[in-house]
Amino acid sequence: MDTPLRKDHDSPLRGVRANIVQSIRAHRVQDLQDAAAVLGHHFLYANLAHALTKQDVLDLIAQQFMFPAHFGKNFDALADCMTDPLHKSGPQPGFVVVLEQIPATAKFDKEAREQLLDVFRDAAEYWGDRKIAFRCFYSFL
Repeated sequence: MDTPLRKDHDSPLRGVRANIVQSIRAHRVQDLQDAAAVLGHHFLYANLAHALTKQDVLDLIAQQFMFPAHFGKNFDALADCMTDPLHKSGPQPGFVVVLEQIPATAKFDKEAREQLLDVFRDAAEYWGDRKIAFRCFYSFL
């Protein structure tokens, strides 16, 4: 007899609020990706380990999230890409976002990291207002 791959109560998203930005902690990226697939949610992943500056971070996110070529490469443009065009494209199933190894460098300091996370907090609130789950997990380098 076949056993199910994963029961809902085993999901790494169990107990994680639907609209939140939080440290990845003990979650594994593959488990989060699998959970997104089971739920039918978009899975967006960016590994930022090679970024040193704000521009590097934005370039890597744009590349790995497959943003359009006209992406403005600033935090306002990032906020727009995480909300407005997606909302205009029709109903959304939900989002699981992973920002792995956010840099901690002199050119991407604590203030820049908080600004980046604020973009995703605002996106979580935006989607929450529309009753769409948006969970973002991050880690620092």
